[in-house]
Amino acid sequence: MDKPPPHHESISSRWSFSSKDKEVTFADLGSKRIRHGSAGADSEMLSMSQKEIRDEDARLIYINDPDRTNETFDFTGNSIKTAKYSVFTFLPRNLFEQFHRVAYVYFLVIAVLNQLPQLAVFGRGASIMPLAFVLLVSAIKDAYEDFRRHRSDRVENNRLALVFEDNEFKEKQWKYIRVGEVIKVVSNQTLPCDMVLLATSDPTGVVYVQTTNLDGESNLKTRYAKQETLQKATDLETFDGFIKCEKPNRNIYGFQANMEIDGRRLSLGPSNIILRGCELKNTEWALGVVVYAGSETKAMLNNSGAPSKRSRLETRMNLEIILLSLFLIALCTTAAATAAVWLRTHRDDLDTILFYRRKDYSVRPEGKNHNYYGWGWEIFFTFFMAVIVYQIMIPISLYISMELVRIGQAYFMTRDDLMYDESSNSSFQCRALNINEDLGQIKYLFSDKTGTLTDNKMEFQCACIGGVDYSGREPAEIDGVTLKPKMRVRVDPSLLQLTRNNKATEEAKRANEFFLSLAACNTIVPIVTNTSDPNVKLVDYQGESPDEQALVYAAAAYGFLLIERTSGHIVINVRGEMQRFNVLGLHEFDSDRKRMSVILGCPDTSVKLFVKGADSSMFSVMDEESYGDVIEATKKQLHAYSSDGLRTLVVGMRKLNDTEFEQWHASFEAASTALIGRAGLLRKVAGNIETKLRIVGATAIEDKLQRGVPEAIESLRIAGIKVWVLTGDKQETAISIGFSSRLLTRNMRQIVINSNSLDSCRRSLEEANASVASDDEESVALIIDGTSLIYVLDNDLEDVLFQVACKSSAVLCCRVAPFQKAGIVALVKNRTSDMTLAIGDGANDVSMIQMADVGVGISGQEGRQAVMASDFAMGQFRFLVPLLLVHGHWNYQRMGYMILYNFYRNAVFVLILFWYVLFTCYTLTTAITEWSSVLYSVVYTSFPTIVIGILDKNLGRRILLSHPQLYGVGQRAEGYSTTLFWYTMFDTVWQSAAIFFIPLFAYWGSTIDTSSLGDLWTIAAVVVVNLHLAMDVIRWNWIAHAAIWGSIVAACICVVVIDVIPTLPGYWAIFQVAKTWMFWFCLLAIVVTALLPRFAIKFLVEYYRPSDVRIAREVEKLRSFSESQQNMGTEMNQIRDPPRR
Repeated sequence: MDKPPPHHESISSRWSFSSKDKEVTFADLGSKRIRHGSAGADSEMLSMSQKEIRDEDARLIYINDPDRTNETFDFTGNSIKTAKYSVFTFLPRNLFEQFHRVAYVYFLVIAVLNQLPQLAVFGRGASIMPLAFVLLVSAIKDAYEDFRRHRSDRVENNRLALVFEDNEFKEKQWKYIRVGEVIKVVSNQTLPCDMVLLATSDPTGVVYVQTTNLDGESNLKTRYAKQETLQKATDLETFDGFIKCEKPNRNIYGFQANMEIDGRRLSLGPSNIILRGCELKNTEWALGVVVYAGSETKAMLNNSGAPSKRSRLETRMNLEIILLSLFLIALCTTAAATAAVWLRTHRDDLDTILFYRRKDYSVRPEGKNHNYYGWGWEIFFTFFMAVIVYQIMIPISLYISMELVRIGQAYFMTRDDLMYDESSNSSFQCRALNINEDLGQIKYLFSDKTGTLTDNKMEFQCACIGGVDYSGREPAEIDGVTLKPKMRVRVDPSLLQLTRNNKATEEAKRANEFFLSLAACNTIVPIVTNTSDPNVKLVDYQGESPDEQALVYAAAAYGFLLIERTSGHIVINVRGEMQRFNVLGLHEFDSDRKRMSVILGCPDTSVKLFVKGADSSMFSVMDEESYGDVIEATKKQLHAYSSDGLRTLVVGMRKLNDTEFEQWHASFEAASTALIGRAGLLRKVAGNIETKLRIVGATAIEDKLQRGVPEAIESLRIAGIKVWVLTGDKQETAISIGFSSRLLTRNMRQIVINSNSLDSCRRSLEEANASVASDDEESVALIIDGTSLIYVLDNDLEDVLFQVACKSSAVLCCRVAPFQKAGIVALVKNRTSDMTLAIGDGANDVSMIQMADVGVGISGQEGRQAVMASDFAMGQFRFLVPLLLVHGHWNYQRMGYMILYNFYRNAVFVLILFWYVLFTCYTLTTAITEWSSVLYSVVYTSFPTIVIGILDKNLGRRILLSHPQLYGVGQRAEGYSTTLFWYTMFDTVWQSAAIFFIPLFAYWGSTIDTSSLGDLWTIAAVVVVNLHLAMDVIRWNWIAHAAIWGSIVAACICVVVIDVIPTLPGYWAIFQVAKTWMFWFCLLAIVVTALLPRFAIKFLVEYYRPSDVRIAREVEKLRSFSESQQNMGTEMNQIRDPPRR
């Protein structure tokens, strides 16, 4: 059996108590172990597991009796499957998913129509090839990804675990584990399923787990086995009991169940269950019964991946697709109408015209109609034949090109060293590949504060004890071994002296109570860490809350060193004296009460209640009549702390007499064993005991800004991005952080809205709207609290708030709840077409991240909930600057150009085919071979646009970062718009006419065959569209050269190969035409005629009306930044807001 790592030891196993140790017992109260009360009622928004459940919604698990458990309910096995397909379902399911794209259905219909003899234009195989190629590429990509998932599933399912069978523990593959079985997990092993703890190697039943694989948090968590099961777990054969728990759900922080053992009902909560994916740490072994297995475990239920979003550019592209469809219908209608006119005009000659030959005289002398169905049907068939011929007007290759370009862009984003966080060793993550270009169009940025703008690494700064402000570490020594807190805390000398004072003064008593409450009222786990000196050990505090860690370290610095925590007691070294406190009850922090409390049995046999929480919830439960002066003094100090940007908490306490404790205990037992309404009952019990408190003091913790945050916000604001900060902190704290982060400046006029009623809120907003409307020049900052937002959101005041916010330079929302964050984002999204981005690091930011057009998660101190819900993930807020201003700008410019270029190159080819119809009696015959038509958009011209879409840069990184206003190109939609689409189409018409008519008139009257002419048109079209692309390439490299010139060479080789195959039309045609000088003259004339107007217009526009990008490019070329920076400020276009809907 594995042992714990040598550098981590349980303190209880290292030191025994001396004669000075004091312990209190309550013989009259019976055995009352630790109770995790309101923990089961925390965060109802997360999942249904915190809500009330009914008996019929519960599941029943018989402990160590899997046959009986699964006989009645047939629970799922422990085998997991993250793969989407099997061998039999891959083809139908993958095709079904791919044909969700309407364009694919369109091309399928085209291919089916071409199979009909009356409509056959191309060979049946050639017509299916483009769609088949695209489907095949996507299918191969999906199959490879699913193969990797299958391989990962196989490895996971075949891992081994110790399962109790036949009165002993036997190794068993994970996939065969069943609900109801008892599992033994040893140190450093990963848990195979969700199980309720029965016993651990620690006699108190405590176990330490690391949940990194589950939520990303590296701090150790404590979980507990019930005392009643510890002894019975030694004889599992006779263990008789069952668990009644809630049905599987996604909430990893909640669990609600009852256990019945020996006729006694025990309540189970989140502290009694350990989840699949967690690792056992600092504990030799743990036993548990499986309650959720396989796909029903909380880890697998949360394995949903990133949300699916569609790019704004791709959505806007649909309009141009519709326009192209209408243009295609117009071409087909023109072809059908002109064919109808020609048929009516020559209806008497159709039997004898050589190239038409309506009748076949080989059958009988009078002739028989040959593939002629009458004038009306001929028009009908001509229209649909035209649809088949001109089908590539809608570029099928565009979709796969966009996917490949996005993959390439994501690769370079993830490899960017400027977005690598050394502190967390994390690189940029691109979790959603389909919205890369949206990063270049962001107008509104919604940011959390704690952990996003700040480090979320708390440092204790100040304390207010008894209304008095207190604005070296003291080590403890046990058995010759010195214990020191791992983190150094700055201490106040006067306060340190006060805690050392042995005199029983009122001030010293308050100080001792204050630091005792900080050391005891928490869920921190103390871990001893060895050092190079064998006589010195460090105490490392692990916990889920960085605030709690900072407070416990502060208590240790003042001589109150927490050194042991079990399910029933804690041990604190108080200035060298070991004191043991029985933990009689614990109500953990929840978002409704906004406070936590602990009931301690103290060494002097008294029972005390310690409570800490936010000031907004603490002052309402204080005894203001007895301690009014101290409360007022504390409020003043809290205001001063908040104004300095510090996070504050208030601490209170009171003694409990036997009657009060008995009443609480009875109420708590009743509430904690209830399956129906447990959450509300536990909150009520906590609220009843947390009253009439004596204020002990207040704490102030500094959460420092991340490096580079002020510069990042300033750059984003210069770029025209409106930054909104949404935080749950106090208003004073948020304002202070706003100034230090440069969100707020001293010359901004602050509009503060703190309202407690709907009428007051309406009046404040209307006054603010009137004031900002009357003064357009003044810079305004809007500051609004969560209480006011209650009256604003989902009300007619939303429009007024939006109007005020749009005219404000900065918006700061304080004391906001998670659902309000999402509501604010929705408020903006529903009233403007501008793009929104939300960034956060915690579970409370998930709803905001998913609501925004683009969601960014910070890999911070609060786990991976935000990362798992995001589209992109990074380690620091400042990485937004290169992400948006550099990669966002590049991605938008590349993708916008690539879409327009794909429309252009396909339309050129279609129009060449259309011009040919006008000179062939309006029939739909074509001089270009069917294979060249198929290969044109798949092989001849597709590769260069993919390469340029991934690699080209219209501006360098340095100038994009030094001139953030260049980001406005995407906000103003200068890279892709309907106007640019029409300009491109006009150029397309001209170029197609030049390609078609120059060879037509050059060879007019000659004996050249149509196949030779078709080869010339094919090669000319490939050369022109690739040279068109080459004219727009900004940064050349060998890959771009190889792609563009290589495509031209590849097209020529393909034309030659097609013409040397005797069975295909046009045999040897290219050799007949290419050996004449006229061929090369036409090729040169086509290139000059087609591209000269574009070159001239491009020169005139860039010389006389240069864009921001063009000016910056010239500055970049000349390397004269010092002379040009002043001019750029005046020459660049002002960033104007687009019209709002």
